[in-house]
Amino acid sequence: MFSFAYPGLLFLLLLVPAFVLLYAWARYARKVKLRRFGKPEVLKALMPEVSAYKPPLKITLAMLALTFIILAVARPWGGIKDEKTTKEGIEVVIAVDASNSMLASASDDPNGPERMRTSKLVLEKLINRLDNDRVGLIVYAGQAYTLIPVTNDYVSAKMFLNSIDPSQIAQQGTNISAALDMATSSFSDNKNVGKAIILITDAEELENPESVDAAVRGAVKRGIQVDVVGVGSSTPVTIPENGSVMIDELTGQPVQTALNDKLANDIAANGKGIYVNASSRDALNDLDKQLSTLKKAALQTNVYSQHDELFYIFAWLALVCLVIDIFLLDRKISWLDKIVFFKKEDKK
Repeated sequence: MFSFAYPGLLFLLLLVPAFVLLYAWARYARKVKLRRFGKPEVLKALMPEVSAYKPPLKITLAMLALTFIILAVARPWGGIKDEKTTKEGIEVVIAVDASNSMLASASDDPNGPERMRTSKLVLEKLINRLDNDRVGLIVYAGQAYTLIPVTNDYVSAKMFLNSIDPSQIAQQGTNISAALDMATSSFSDNKNVGKAIILITDAEELENPESVDAAVRGAVKRGIQVDVVGVGSSTPVTIPENGSVMIDELTGQPVQTALNDKLANDIAANGKGIYVNASSRDALNDLDKQLSTLKKAALQTNVYSQHDELFYIFAWLALVCLVIDIFLLDRKISWLDKIVFFKKEDKK
């Protein structure tokens, strides 16, 4: 099977007949101008070094070179083969809290880096450490949403991770149970591969606190480990909003938020995972070490690989044509003039 990676570039081949027509017009215009100076037979004798065959040969070489270059740039393929690559790894679903409280400071200082920014930095570094593993991404507040299903496309995972913005989430809250349920259902049916949910949250303002334990038990029952990354400090801080701070509509007082360490620890303990605080220097290493305890299994991916790249053949042909064209001069070849191909017979 013969095909091109960029077939649209083949339209450039229309340049070849266009240049040929332009060349033919230029040759015709040259003859017309020469006739103004005298008879062609007389002028020919005045230009003994001019070859009548070199110019057409040179333009032919130039057009062949242009054709081969266009074909090479279009990247011709000799065939398409379906390959299956097998890699060992685990499946990880990251559930990121996108409630308004994640806009608050991740430290005791109200003006410190926001929790969401800290979360993204930790998770991006974690994704960079994943090797042959599959990762999925869920964002949640009052409800849970799947941003990207379980995949080995880390580039897309990081792109969607960086796009999370709590200010764009309409239904606010911290519905951890919904996030856990959606994460649990996001994994493949492969029972041999280790699975883990990484819940990143400040564990505050739960929508359904009574259903969190049930969601954790449901995940563990399916052999899924639940790890928790706590973001924030146990010291209450205000939540920024529109250049000021968020105000409680009922009390008229600034809304304050703090990390619920106890709840985060309980979720991790019941989920047979670990709890780490994102501000800890060892948080990433501890989480990576915990994930390494999971059983790795063969994860099979179908990859359509392009084989038999043929562009270099056309590139070499173009180079040969250009080199010949460079050394092929417009004047006649002197040593050929000494060779008599056809001898005239003497008339008696």
